[in-house]
Amino acid sequence: MARRLTLTGNDAGAEAMRQIDPDVVAAFPITPQTELMHKFAEFVADGDVKAEFVLVESEHSAMSATVGAAAAGARAMTATSANGLALMWEIVYIAASYRLPIVMPVINRALSGPINIHCDHSDTMGCRDSGWIQLYSENAQEVYDNILQAVKIAEHPDVLLPVMVTFDGFIISHTAEVLEGLEDADVRKWVGDYVAKYSVLRTDSPMTFGPLDLQDYYFEHKRQQVEGMRKAPGVIRKVGSDYGKLSGRSYDLFEKYMLDDADLVIVALGSTCGTTKAVIDDLRAQGTKAGLFKIRAFRPFAEEEVAKSLMGASAVAVLDRSISFGAPGGPVHKEIKASLYGSGATTPIVNYIYGLGGRDINTEHIKGVFEDLVKVAQDGTPKDNIRFVGLREGE
Repeated sequence: MARRLTLTGNDAGAEAMRQIDPDVVAAFPITPQTELMHKFAEFVADGDVKAEFVLVESEHSAMSATVGAAAAGARAMTATSANGLALMWEIVYIAASYRLPIVMPVINRALSGPINIHCDHSDTMGCRDSGWIQLYSENAQEVYDNILQAVKIAEHPDVLLPVMVTFDGFIISHTAEVLEGLEDADVRKWVGDYVAKYSVLRTDSPMTFGPLDLQDYYFEHKRQQVEGMRKAPGVIRKVGSDYGKLSGRSYDLFEKYMLDDADLVIVALGSTCGTTKAVIDDLRAQGTKAGLFKIRAFRPFAEEEVAKSLMGASAVAVLDRSISFGAPGGPVHKEIKASLYGSGATTPIVNYIYGLGGRDINTEHIKGVFEDLVKVAQDGTPKDNIRFVGLREGE
């Protein structure tokens, strides 16, 4: 049974964590994540969860405590943003290398410097090769749904990889929306109990986590992580389908909005997808065949389906809310381009960098991108295939 709730993205994340009731949660505040952990702390203080709530002195310690708890066999979670994720960097890789099914909401925020507390994707995109599964959320509803699903995905025996559920700082984290929540009993039955296959606390069959791993086995252990990520798409789809039976909202790796007959396509992720959908509705009413390819799972990245989905477009725009300095495009653009051109397609692709440091992107900007695509479809890929949206003129 669904419950109608009005929650910010941070509160939606905390609500999902309350219903999961993990064994251990480690916390350190950083804007714009802080309100999520504040809300969860209220649940702890009110006795609404049984979780061991560990307050630490830094984000590095938060991930370290979470890794220790997960290695001991606990269902463990934490959350962070931007510079906090950067401070976790060493331990983020360790969590994935140990195959620990940690779930971590990451509230997207620009990395310093200069200091900026608002949204872009430079934090999680910088972490894209760390071995974590990455699920991006469009709104508060998806924050709630993705966190619930992330537990099942991470703990699946074919995967056993940590999952970060991302959502845009302030745009989603601090904006109240109406969403549908599930009953506590339904969530706990669906999530179930977690029984770790291995634990450092089992004295009858002791395990070692994190030993020195040199040339003899390091390569093989990295290959095993590849195998877990290779099996993840099928698990993500199965969990998304099962969640649909529970909630009425099914999930896949991607969402295709009016894509089947689209000539002009935008590829995006995060909150910008909602703005893009509104523009597409208007353009469709005017007879323009516009569509959206929304990425939910950026890691793993299912390149064959990407290529198949975009093959029929006359022109494609890839929106990146982060930038790869010195590279031929942003992180999402490079993945899309490699997937599409690797399949033999010659579809023109243009990269649009936008929204760095929280700079707004509005419906007029999105309309401008589609207007550009009309010209690109006629003329082919332009020489300036990296463009900037919303930048001050002359900069």
